[in-house]
Amino acid sequence: MIADDIMILRQGLKAVLEQDEDIQVVALAENGKEAFEKCKVYEPDVVLMDMRMPEMDGLEATRLIRAMDRPDAKTIPIIALTSNAFDEDVQRSLQAGM
Repeated sequence: MIADDIMILRQGLKAVLEQDEDIQVVALAENGKEAFEKCKVYEPDVVLMDMRMPEMDGLEATRLIRAMDRPDAKTIPIIALTSNAFDEDVQRSLQAGM
């Protein structure tokens, strides 16, 4: 699943990933709230999560996903997407469970 508030980035990343026939993007989300809701429905194997989105950011969405009553909630890979490379952003991502 890909969660990013910029449509062209969601679509572009999906197109690149799906060039590999073994990869299927099961859902796209435009904010953290939608990402959390879609994780409940689609149960993706991996989540690519933008850190900064409207309505709910990727950090809060990650915390909610980690707290879900689902066997893999604690271990599903959630990969942070961000243009920020500051140490504090890395630490905040890790603390949220990314």
